[in-house]
Amino acid sequence: MRPLIVFPLALALSAALVAQTRTSKTLDIYVIDVEGGNSQLYVSPSGESVLIDTGNIGPAAVRDADRIMAAVKDAGLKQIDHLITTHYHGDHVGGVVEVAKRVPILEFIDHGPNVQPAANIDPHLQQYAALYAKVKHRVAKPGDKVAISGLDWRIVTAAGQAITSALPGAGASNPYCAAFKPHVVNPVSLQPVGNTEDEQSVGSHITFGKFRVLYVADFTWNKEFELNCPNNRIGTVDLFMASRHGQPSSNSDALVHAIRPRVIITNNGPNKGGQPDAMKILFSSPGLQDLWQIHFSRLGGQEYTVPGMFIANMVDNQGPAMPVAPMTPTPAGAQAPAAPVHNGTAYWIKVAAQTDGTFTVTNGRNGFSKTYSAGRGTN
Repeated sequence: MRPLIVFPLALALSAALVAQTRTSKTLDIYVIDVEGGNSQLYVSPSGESVLIDTGNIGPAAVRDADRIMAAVKDAGLKQIDHLITTHYHGDHVGGVVEVAKRVPILEFIDHGPNVQPAANIDPHLQQYAALYAKVKHRVAKPGDKVAISGLDWRIVTAAGQAITSALPGAGASNPYCAAFKPHVVNPVSLQPVGNTEDEQSVGSHITFGKFRVLYVADFTWNKEFELNCPNNRIGTVDLFMASRHGQPSSNSDALVHAIRPRVIITNNGPNKGGQPDAMKILFSSPGLQDLWQIHFSRLGGQEYTVPGMFIANMVDNQGPAMPVAPMTPTPAGAQAPAAPVHNGTAYWIKVAAQTDGTFTVTNGRNGFSKTYSAGRGTN
């Protein structure tokens, strides 16, 4: 009778091992709610990890670090192998000290010296420098790679520069460059465009088999032209993490329409990102199947938003009805405005991608998932 006992146990153990192997075959991406800042966690099938940005500075840093750590715990990580700080605005680098208190970070990657010194950021960057002095630190340049098993992770922008050679399979003439109109004034801050930290953003292109992701942080509208004109150096992607929280100071046709994303995710806040001018470009991108948002955007209202099942976080203290008309924003300065107050439960959007190009996006708030099959379809 012993074989009858051992055999089912062996089957059970085998099934458990198969299940573990199957779940480890995906590239998992957590788009974390840091209230209009940025933080994204990438976990490869090997278990290696890249964290891009750490959320907001000041009192919100503890909150955002806790939210990042919730994703780290969900992914089963004991360390962050690489931290990419895209640039030194407080909504992208603000939580780095708090995150470093909670989990070991093995390598820090950034664009080099800060080009926009300010009283509210300089002391924080001194703490940041003290952190990376103890481990590995790298100043990224366009064309560099980040070593992650199973991924081709390429830096496409850094320190105001962009790649000059096309990525594999890219390089065709970009038809959207002809109608491009450069910004003289930033449409969000209403300040003349210039050499700010946004232009310094470290941008990444990630390839996992046939699955491709692009995120260029807060790289500006004018800089997008330098990246992708007259030829489309990026090619097409499956997932585009919208630039600058879905604001019209980035997200030009010359970039968004040329790369033809199947899915776009905006890491916006309730009062930051999602303005009509940006949403029109995102929604009209050729081949787009769906747009997902970390927050409902008051700046877009119901007029320029997506169905609620695609929105991870709603508006705090919402009245009986969501406004239809977009809210008129208050112009902000070059540095990011203070994060909106939202200290309740925060939900992420999670992407699980396979090497054949199939990927599933899940809304952490309501559990709604949608799978996008391999290939670009007919649209």
